[in-house]
Amino acid sequence: MTNSQLTPGIAAGRLGAEDYARNFDDIAPRYDGHEARVAADRCYFCHDAPCMTACPTSIDIPLFIRQIATGTPEAAAKTIFSQNILGGMCARVCPTEQLCEEVCVREVAEGKPVEIGRLQRFATDTLMEKGVHPFARASATGKRIAVVGAGPAGLSAAHRLAMKGHDVTIFDPRPKAGGLNEYGIASYKTPGGFAQAEVDWLLKIGGIAVQNGKALGSGLTLEGLKADHDAVVLAIGLAGVNALRAEGEDLKNVLSAVDFIAELRQQPDKAKLPIGRDVVVIGGGMTAVDAAVQSKLLGAENVTIVYRRGQERMSASSHEQEHAASVGVRIIHNAAPVRVVGNGAAQEVEFAYTEDSADGLKQKDETFRLKADQVMKAIGQTLTGAPEGLKIEGGKIAVTGTGRTSVTGVWAAGDCASGGEDLTVTAVAEGRDAAEDIHASLS
Repeated sequence: MTNSQLTPGIAAGRLGAEDYARNFDDIAPRYDGHEARVAADRCYFCHDAPCMTACPTSIDIPLFIRQIATGTPEAAAKTIFSQNILGGMCARVCPTEQLCEEVCVREVAEGKPVEIGRLQRFATDTLMEKGVHPFARASATGKRIAVVGAGPAGLSAAHRLAMKGHDVTIFDPRPKAGGLNEYGIASYKTPGGFAQAEVDWLLKIGGIAVQNGKALGSGLTLEGLKADHDAVVLAIGLAGVNALRAEGEDLKNVLSAVDFIAELRQQPDKAKLPIGRDVVVIGGGMTAVDAAVQSKLLGAENVTIVYRRGQERMSASSHEQEHAASVGVRIIHNAAPVRVVGNGAAQEVEFAYTEDSADGLKQKDETFRLKADQVMKAIGQTLTGAPEGLKIEGGKIAVTGTGRTSVTGVWAAGDCASGGEDLTVTAVAEGRDAAEDIHASLS
């Protein structure tokens, strides 16, 4: 007997093959050439473009859109990549509705922005599919740089350093490079193995070696890296997961949403991945939304996101919240987990209603329960594995300027570094800027 959405407990194969294929297909297919030119024609090509100011990597957006409009998407791609070497991934996952498109003059005047993200994807895909790399290395400097972490910040730093003529080695604990681009993004946003294709394309610059299965504290030390290299970039991300601090958190089928997304990303046959009938996701950010939406797409009957504060405090964009609702995910605000109930495995989660007050978040006496045979924690990640001797600030590696840490010769970038937002595009900018500072200090 086959499984279905009504099968109790944790089960694989809840849907048919056609359902899985449709659910995990590309959510926003790229423009064709005609569509891209029509979309580009809506741009006013502003002189003091607010979209450029809103972009963390400061891409010259009016220029690349004009290049698309004049039939030169490869030139547009080079304009993008000169500022954001991971522009292909950012075109897919960047919250453009909160950044460049939110301040687009068309959005302000008409309520419909130029679709900058989709135009960026059209340009970058066009060039990448030709298999060529738009940049060449400078003359060799003889300098050696270590980059710890092969996520967006590490890859961005490595590429810019290699382009300057330095020899770079990236160390990463996982079997594949890419970091959150490979392991932490909803599958329907980057289908078809794009994350690895982008890494392979980026490495065409030359001068970058990747060593997998290497992590600080497990075969690597900061002292050793400093002794063997002229500079070190720490781009180790946030590997720890915050605890619920609720009774029953250790019951079976209470898991990290990050781990769930990573497992799903690495599973080519989605029918083989088991999912609960009643799934509860606790949190209010993009990880919570991605986990909840994908639970629904895998065939869970009831999926609920529960967030302890009001809707306006959710870090997931309104666009992503609306997408979750459109696939049948329910979102409950102002409720905090009190305990997970079950006999060995999760069966329900008890929540207390909350309210914001002058003294902070307060729990009310009134509670309610939700059925849950699977509970996912998406309440933020924490820094782990930071080397001793580094100054830590606000739970992250303290940096000044363009990523300089408290230890001479060591830079930090991306989610592990203080300041900035935990976005792919921000990590790319920080890695790029740290690389520029390293190059200046070594020249």
